[in-house]
Amino acid sequence: MAIKGSQGQQTSRTDSNSDGNISHASREETTERRQEDRPSRTSPPNHIFVGKKPVMSYAMSAMVQLAQSGEIVLKARGMVISRAVDVAEIVTKRLGNNNFEVRNIRIDTERLGEGDDIRNVSTIEIVVSKKAS
Repeated sequence: MAIKGSQGQQTSRTDSNSDGNISHASREETTERRQEDRPSRTSPPNHIFVGKKPVMSYAMSAMVQLAQSGEIVLKARGMVISRAVDVAEIVTKRLGNNNFEVRNIRIDTERLGEGDDIRNVSTIEIVVSKKAS
């Protein structure tokens, strides 16, 4: 972080220990804390769970995964199902240069909640992969 000095000069502020050496311990602790806070991933890396982010962020993520693995599975439930369909259409028609196709679509219903709060939520899985040559 840059701070203006008393004479208008920019100086940088760093944490240092008593020897004058810069301490990286706080940065390492922050990185370790972030890794501990994340839940372990139980789904395959080519599965993309569509949520509330903008459509293009999911589309770009899908393109990266398609370049690496050749097949992705877009998963969504409830109100964001239309966003997952939009992502599949953008990947196959606009960004993919006609190199990708929708291979399979699965729809289902999940029961969420407990007791009196049980409700049905629609789900969709869209499999997008490279076209067969």
